Amino acid sequence: MSKATNVKLQKIVVLGPESTGKSTLCAALAKHYQTIWCKEFAREYLTNNGTKYTYENLLTIAKGQLANEDAAIAKTVAQINNGGTNKLIIDTDMYVMKVWSEYVFNNCDPFILEQINERNYDMYLLCDIDLPWTSDEMREYPDELPRKELFLIYKDLLVNQTTPWAIISGLGDDRINNAIQLIEKQFATTK
Repeated sequence: MSKATNVKLQKIVVLGPESTGKSTLCAALAKHYQTIWCKEFAREYLTNNGTKYTYENLLTIAKGQLANEDAAIAKTVAQINNGGTNKLIIDTDMYVMKVWSEYVFNNCDPFILEQINERNYDMYLLCDIDLPWTSDEMREYPDELPRKELFLIYKDLLVNQTTPWAIISGLGDDRINNAIQLIEKQFATTK
């Protein structure tokens, strides 16, 4: 057994409201840590199927996200076994699906709730709403009030669970550097 196989996989989830730089942050963190990142499946799904979606579509999106995540985990474990980095950056998780389901449809499929309880992560990064809104055909809530509401919903979820988490704020490289510093501080004792 190689020494690298004893290294623990560190799964870092980036979440938050629309237009808070989640995907940009994930790509930057993956580049910094020389690892892969699990992209948000919803964007791919909506690009291929249109931006109108139903409550039932959210379960399909959730399962696609989990399949992407499982594939990314397998690739990262192989990377670790070959002496690579032990970090995996994940763009959204089932908390995002829960929030979206409840915010849009006032309901959440039990499968999504079960996955929240079954999946384990090592750190959450909650993207602050301090970035200006950027219009995108996939985004639904450009007004400031829903962005604040959604941010507070995510924050409340993270406060009431046990995985370490932090709010990421700042513009451009400052945002990325803030995230890196918080990740380094979190995992300093677990290297």
